[in-house]
Amino acid sequence: MPLVQCQPAGRRGRNKTYLHLLLLFLSVLQTHGYIQIPPDFKQAPKITAQPRSHTAYSLEDVNLACEASGEPTPSFRWVKDGKQFREVLFESGTLTADEKEELQFYQGSYRCYVANELGTAVSDLVHLITEPIPTLAKEKRQKRRLFEEGESTVLYCSPPKSSVAPKIHWMDMQLRHIPRNERVTTSLDGNLYFANLLYSDSREDYTCNAHYINASIIIPKEPIAISVTPSNSVVKNRRPQLQKPAGSHSSYLVLRGQTLTLECIPEGLPTPEVHWERMDGPLSPARAKKLNYDRWLQIENVSEVDDGEYTCIAQNSQGSIKHHYAVTVEAAPYWNKWPADHLYAPGETVRLDCQAEGIPTPNVTWSINGVPITETDSDPRRYVSSGTLILTNVQYSDTAVYQCEATNKHGNILVNTHVHVVELPPQILTADGLVYKATEGQRVLLQCKTFGSPQSKIDWEILDSGPALANAKMSQTSDGNLQISDVSEDDSNIYTCSVRHSNISISAELQVLNRTKIVDPPQDLRVLRGNDAVLHCKFTVDRKLKQPTIQWKKDKHKITSSANDDKYSEYSDGSLKITDVQMEDSGSYSCEISTKLDSVSATGSITVLDKPASPHSLELSEKKERSVTLSWMPGAENNSPVSEYVIEMKEEQNPEKGPWEEYNRVPPDFRHLEIHLQPYGTYHFRLRAVNGIGSSEPSPPSESYSTSAAIPDINPENVTTVSTDPNSMVITWKELEQRQFNGPGFKYKIYWRQASDRGPHWKEGSVSHPPFIVNNTGTFIPFEIKVQAVNELGAGPEPVVKTGYSGEDIPLEAPSEVEVTELNKTAVLVRWSPVSMESVRGHLLGYKIHLRKKGPRTHSRRSLPMHVPAADKYRVIKVYGNKVKTVVSDLQFYSSYTLTVAPFNSRGEGPHSKEYHFTTPEAAPGPVSFVSFESPSETEMTLRWEAPEKPNGELTGYLLQYYETVPGILSPQQVESIDLPLVTEFTLKGLNPQILYHFELRARTAAGDGEPIVMEGATLLDGEPPSAINITAGQTSVNVSWVPGERQRNFAFSFHYLKKSAGGEWEESEKVNSSQAFYQLQGLTPGVQYHLLIRPGNYSWEFKTAGPELHELPSSFVTQGWFIGLISAIVLLLLVLLILCYIKKSKGGKYSVRNIKEEDQVNAGPHTMKDGEFKEYRSLESDNEECAIGQRSVCESERNSNDSLADYGDGVDIQFNEDGSFIGQYSGHRDPNGHGSSGATSPINPTMLPPSISFPTSVTGFLGPN
Repeated sequence: MPLVQCQPAGRRGRNKTYLHLLLLFLSVLQTHGYIQIPPDFKQAPKITAQPRSHTAYSLEDVNLACEASGEPTPSFRWVKDGKQFREVLFESGTLTADEKEELQFYQGSYRCYVANELGTAVSDLVHLITEPIPTLAKEKRQKRRLFEEGESTVLYCSPPKSSVAPKIHWMDMQLRHIPRNERVTTSLDGNLYFANLLYSDSREDYTCNAHYINASIIIPKEPIAISVTPSNSVVKNRRPQLQKPAGSHSSYLVLRGQTLTLECIPEGLPTPEVHWERMDGPLSPARAKKLNYDRWLQIENVSEVDDGEYTCIAQNSQGSIKHHYAVTVEAAPYWNKWPADHLYAPGETVRLDCQAEGIPTPNVTWSINGVPITETDSDPRRYVSSGTLILTNVQYSDTAVYQCEATNKHGNILVNTHVHVVELPPQILTADGLVYKATEGQRVLLQCKTFGSPQSKIDWEILDSGPALANAKMSQTSDGNLQISDVSEDDSNIYTCSVRHSNISISAELQVLNRTKIVDPPQDLRVLRGNDAVLHCKFTVDRKLKQPTIQWKKDKHKITSSANDDKYSEYSDGSLKITDVQMEDSGSYSCEISTKLDSVSATGSITVLDKPASPHSLELSEKKERSVTLSWMPGAENNSPVSEYVIEMKEEQNPEKGPWEEYNRVPPDFRHLEIHLQPYGTYHFRLRAVNGIGSSEPSPPSESYSTSAAIPDINPENVTTVSTDPNSMVITWKELEQRQFNGPGFKYKIYWRQASDRGPHWKEGSVSHPPFIVNNTGTFIPFEIKVQAVNELGAGPEPVVKTGYSGEDIPLEAPSEVEVTELNKTAVLVRWSPVSMESVRGHLLGYKIHLRKKGPRTHSRRSLPMHVPAADKYRVIKVYGNKVKTVVSDLQFYSSYTLTVAPFNSRGEGPHSKEYHFTTPEAAPGPVSFVSFESPSETEMTLRWEAPEKPNGELTGYLLQYYETVPGILSPQQVESIDLPLVTEFTLKGLNPQILYHFELRARTAAGDGEPIVMEGATLLDGEPPSAINITAGQTSVNVSWVPGERQRNFAFSFHYLKKSAGGEWEESEKVNSSQAFYQLQGLTPGVQYHLLIRPGNYSWEFKTAGPELHELPSSFVTQGWFIGLISAIVLLLLVLLILCYIKKSKGGKYSVRNIKEEDQVNAGPHTMKDGEFKEYRSLESDNEECAIGQRSVCESERNSNDSLADYGDGVDIQFNEDGSFIGQYSGHRDPNGHGSSGATSPINPTMLPPSISFPTSVTGFLGPN
């Protein structure tokens, strides 16, 4: 393509020169491989700071800014109300006021024009309003306004008018804001509205302050004084009425993008609540906000979707009222599409699209350099179609700034577009060899920016794949860039951009990496306040990317953790921990994982649950003598819906204060409740809200409310007599609560008279509390009684007459004709004749049957004595009412009984009837009480038992059944009949020592066989000493353990030990039981090697004690015999000399000589045993003897040894037979249920488990001296 192109004939020289210079400059830059537009390159004017409409209160406020860029530097001019205003400006386009002019002179509509040789740009149309600073005309101080409590009113502000509405503040003279709430609120017009007045609303200084922000001035109005007097009558509630707006319907026109505020200010008593609804659809909380205690509904940035009908509902306990709002949304013009600045080559067709929206539809017009097209010369190459300006076959002369303006009744908008007609050679401005990195799923834009006129045609190709546009995911933008949607790993490649019909091209590489993913997003958590919450955000990142950044946000605001604050803790896996969550921690939490290429986020939430906030704004209304209406406002639910409200009441009684007590519970939709009260009380009320978490703190108490005194409403209930003395009557009743006294001087008035005396005269008395005692009444006399409540104002209602009785006495007669009939072996039917009612002397409560067991029916040797519990020997059966028969059960078999019957009343029981004797029959006996086993040999077993605790007759003998228990084989049962009732043992012979036997033993009477006692057992095998032992050596002792043989009888053996190096005699331990499984040898020498034998037996071992080894010292003269003899002679000589000296000094005195008997001397040495001798155990009588001082260790050793063997024999003395076996090895503690011996090696427990290894002193063996 040639660098220079001839200009067509007829063109102006200025354009030719400009084009040659530009092409020359570009050709120089081409050799460097890039194009950079120089700063002195001519540019059309472009407005950078638009003027704004505003209100001017002084000449200093007249300031319309208009800033622009362009080359050459543009000039500025202003047009006011369509006419040129002042001269042209060059340095700045800002318009300011001239001090010579009046402020009013500058009011009007302005537009700024910016021009240079490439065209003229036009600013937006702005409006300047001029007005003086708002001032307050002198006002008269308003008179005090008087109201009664409960009325409604409005305090008007009426600030000075201004084009910019002021902000209103209602304050007192100390500049403190008047508190606002649901009852007291302000409106958009600045007035102060009271839904109902309280006495506390009285004040002198309600002041409206109007703040004009643009004028920087605050204007205070005259203070308003109001006085609220308490109503002389009960304040009457009233249904809501609207203070603003008036009527039932209103219409609003709002423009798109503005803020709409609907207000609904009601009055009424109690204070009404306000609710908002949308009639043509749901009311979106995201778009509509409730402000000013729900009195305002505000929608910001209004759009067409907000067009519709809205309703305000004000309601209280007396009713409701509605107001409907018809909202119409229109729009000032706004752009839907507008043209951009661009370079065009001569001969191209230019299409400038300009589309505007608005309600109503705006009108679109075009201008060239600020001059409407309709006012320029017509040109067939230029025409407008549907708001689009089309220029065909453009020439250099078409270079200009074109204005598109859209207008409707709500305003106008304007956009400037620069059309630059020029011809330039094509160049690629984007660098060659760029590497683009992206992650899967992203949209990538491979750039290929070109410069040239006309605009260059661009082609993209993929290495080894052909044209890029053949791929459906790839598209080319109007400026030549390649856009790839939803990239994947297959899209990684080399891409080439080339200018069509040239050799100009660049290459770019695309690398597609794995996308970042969140695999464990944060969840929606519900957490109790005060607990910790953890939100997870686990993620995966392509390994070619560096560690990503993790950013947590709460409600779109960044969360930062600090070392000084442990509120938030972030972890490397993306988790976020929030410590000690509070209500303000509720919200939406999002984690964002960001790399250099992509970012991914996930959102969860934390909802903090807590007990609800306390209800508030407690008010009392409808105050009556016996009731009052309590109303309240709910507190925050704290994310758990309120399930009920608990009303609590406290009553003050002259003048003691009672505790708060629960009065009632009401559903959560209640906002008021009528509370019924008692006279003569002062009451306070409070509320608690309850939700799923718990109960709120109590609300502040309501004001107190007092009721007047009155006569009692009720009389006491449960009037009765509880007399105990036969000659008196005690009248008692349920006391009334103090709140039921209804007045001062409360007491109870008691009336009584004999029931037989129906006259009008009553005897009476009064007390402050029960009981009331009437004396000298006689025994069990009926009386008519009544009790009435009385206070200083009078008596309560007429009481109900009740019948009572004076005190009872014990009955005088005994029942007669007592009979007993047998029903079965353990139950009888008892009958008797009743006593006369006169002899009862009171209310007959019933009869008592006294049953005594005398013992078995007969006494013989076979009728064994039984242990009879006291409860079975003597029983009392109560028969209530005037019954004359009953069944007596649970009697013992084969027993003799006596019984008597006596009447009883509340005073006691009367005389007994004559004794009646009867017996019960014989029955099968109960189970045998106890069974134990002994195994004298491997084929014999002896069973011992005790007779049944309940023989239920005369025993005739026992039945023993047994059989072998072999798995899978049904063995024949053997039967042994024992016909001697006094025999309690039986020996079975010829048993198989390898078999376990099943035994069943029954007792017998003439009535049959009793229940069996069942157990299993086997004979014991001959015992033997252990062949394998475990030795653990200490310094002076050694622990020896072994595993006893299974099912072996106890076997006695002993340990023999000998020092291996020093020679000497074998030493023997005490006798050891083979079932012990453990023994400790003591008294050994540290560091010495020992031989160890078990006898009887032929097993030997060696061991060495711990500690340093002992070595013999070498021979010395001190160990020689002559040296020892010499020293002995010297010592003897010195002793003789000392004795002679003592005798000489004591010569002539009297001496007492004490004969010391040998048996009184202390034997300091232990007894030794000969080899093979077994030491005898102490006799039982020696247990109380004290050991000699020198023998205490020996005694302790013997005691411990005895204790050890006693432990293994279950506390029974253990002796040995001549063969060394134990006698009584099967005896032990007996199981009262008869399930066999508990001995360690009893036949009933044939499997012996080794005991735990321990070191009790009770198993310490006795050793002789070394």
